[in-house]
Parts: sequence; C-alpha cells; structure tokens
Amino acid sequence: MNVRPMAGAVIGLLMLTVTACGGGDSGSGTGDGKGDKAKDATAAQSEQSRAVVTIAPENGAKSVDTKGALKIGATQGKLTEVVVKDTKGAKVDGKISGDGASWTPSTHLAASTTYSVHAVAKDSEGRTAAEDSRFTTLTPENTFVGTFTPEDGSTVGVGMPFSIRFTRGITNPADVEKAITVKTEPAVEVAGHWFGNDRLDFRPEKYWKSGTKVTVDLNLDGVEGRDDVYGKQAKTVSFTVGRSQVSVVDAKKHTMKVMRDGKLFKTIPVTTGAPGYETWNGQMVITERLAVTRMNGETVGYGGEYDIKDVPHAMRLSTSGTFIHGNYWGGGVFGNSNASHGCIGLRDVRGGWDKGTPASWFFEHSIIGDVVVVKNSEDATIAPDNGLNGWNMSWEKWKA
Repeated sequence: MNVRPMAGAVIGLLMLTVTACGGGDSGSGTGDGKGDKAKDATAAQSEQSRAVVTIAPENGAKSVDTKGALKIGATQGKLTEVVVKDTKGAKVDGKISGDGASWTPSTHLAASTTYSVHAVAKDSEGRTAAEDSRFTTLTPENTFVGTFTPEDGSTVGVGMPFSIRFTRGITNPADVEKAITVKTEPAVEVAGHWFGNDRLDFRPEKYWKSGTKVTVDLNLDGVEGRDDVYGKQAKTVSFTVGRSQVSVVDAKKHTMKVMRDGKLFKTIPVTTGAPGYETWNGQMVITERLAVTRMNGETVGYGGEYDIKDVPHAMRLSTSGTFIHGNYWGGGVFGNSNASHGCIGLRDVRGGWDKGTPASWFFEHSIIGDVVVVKNSEDATIAPDNGLNGWNMSWEKWKA
C-alpha cells in the first residue's frame, strides 16, 4: 500500500530533473547559451553590408604620383562619405559621382606628403561599409617655381595684371593654369593667357575697378609642369586696386592728359620719339619706378647714340626699354616737337630735385599698374608681351 506513492514521487522527481537539464525548447535562450550565440551569429551575418569600398593606392604605398593615382570606388553600394587629408589636417577637395560608384579629387596632390583616406559606402538596405588607408606621394628630383608680380600686399593701378614667370618651360600648361585660382571682390571674370611656355598673365576684360581686392592662390606644389618636373610652391598672394589713373599721350599734339577716376586731372606737355625712333602706340602699364637710372643706347639696340647716367623720375613701360621719364637736356621740345629715342619725356632738372617740374609731379602721382596710352604715333602698336601690356590684345584672343 505504501509503495505506489514512493514510486510516483521518484518518477516525478526524475521528470523534473530531466526537464531542468534538457533545456526544454531549444529556441528559448535558456540553458548553456548555445542557442543565443547561434542567433547572434545569424543576425550579424544578415546585418553585414554587401557594399565593398576600394581605395587605390594600397595602404602604406610610397612614391605615389600626385595626379591620377588616387582612386576611390564602391561596388554593390554607393559611396556616402570620403575624407582625404594630409597630416596637418588639410582636406583634399573632391566629388562623389552621381551614381555613387566613385570619388574623384578636384585637384592634384602635394609632393612628399602623407595622406589618410576614410571612405564609407552603403548597400541597398542602408548598411554601411568603411575602409581606411594611408599613402605617401613622391619626392621629385626636379622642381620649378614661379616669380610673380605685383607683390603681396601691394596697392596697384587699374591696369596691373597678375603675371607669373616660371623657372622651367611648361609643357603641361592646362595643369599649371588649373592650379592657380584668382578671386576678386567685387567678383569679375578673370582669364589667363600664356606668352610662350614660361609666362602666364591674368586679367579681366577691362581695367580693374578701383577698390577691387584680388587674391591669387598658387597651388603649384605637386603639379607636373613638364615630364618629371614638379612645382614646389603653395602660396597666397593678395593685392588691392587703388584709384584709377589712365594717362593719354598724343604724339602729334605733344601732350599728355592725366585722367584720374575718369576726369581730367592735369595736362602735361611732352616729347615722344623722333622720326625713325617713334614711340609705340597702345596701352602700356607702369611696371617699375626709378627715382634716378642710367639709360644706355647699347642696351636697346641703339649702339652708342646715348649714355645718360642720371635720368630722373623714370618709369618703365616696356621690356624693350620704353620709359616715361624726366628730361633735363631737351630744351624747348616739350609740347613742341618729338625728339626722343622712343621714350616719353617730361621736363625736369638734373638730379630731379625740383618738385615743381612736370616729371616730378607725374612721378609722385603715379603707382605701379597705372596705364599710359599712346596714340597718333607713326609706329605700330606695342606687342602684348612687351611688358605687362596684354590690354593690346582683344578679350576673345586673350581667352583663346
């Protein structure tokens, strides 16, 4: 009579033990945790992005080309973020393509520089994939720089272009020109023009407006100007355009009308080139101011016809030797006849000490970049590259 309850109790105990050890439902997440891990692994696999980010050059690459080597792409997804920067934190501008398949830098890279890349892409379900990389660009054996005018921080006349001469002949002009940006306040279209393979000038269609602020970024570091010759310049140059002064010389009337901000400022009697030595016609920009200088005919192809060691108040108008300057030896030629070897002469005194002379007055009222226009001379128009005189070229040809 007492056996059955004992057996029932034992059976019940055994069933309870089996239930506790067996874990019951395998999907319940209880017991030894193997079910949880399997579920987590399955979930992680299902959440992994199918997008694949590719970066060239490979991580750790050295001597990488500064142009064309950096390529970032995505397959089975679209790029959403690309950050390329150097060790100083300066970012490289670029653009993700419309289909999200690639990112392209908008400029070349600097030489001898280490860059880091961080790129992110998303697949069609919004899951992200990311890649990071570092590489270092080449160190060039041969380099070039540009010497420029006007100087940084200067105030110039309305005719002053930004002119840069390169120490090596450029055979990749488009790449070099692209690396130079000119910004103005107020905004105006500015275009560059090459004179030969070593000079590039920038100007607007018409003379600068007074008060214009011009900023030029020379991002030449790493630009391959010619095969295996790279720029090594990264510089910003700024200058301001001052008041407007354009002086008009009439070679037949022997006068110069100085126009200040569009109004007649002063009329000055002058002398220009004598027959056989006529002064160039055209628009000429003052590029140099010398209180006293030596003028020797041998330097401009006139042999020993003259050698004047103390020419006062001289301002250069052309590379070939055209000046507007003080003249103390001309006697009564000013306003009456043309007697120079091609320069524009204004009455002066030896040594230039008299501040009341026309030459002294004009010198003190002129700055680099002012314009002197010559008309009615028997000579041709000055060449645009003879000095900073690109204004003698039409805007259409300048941009072409």
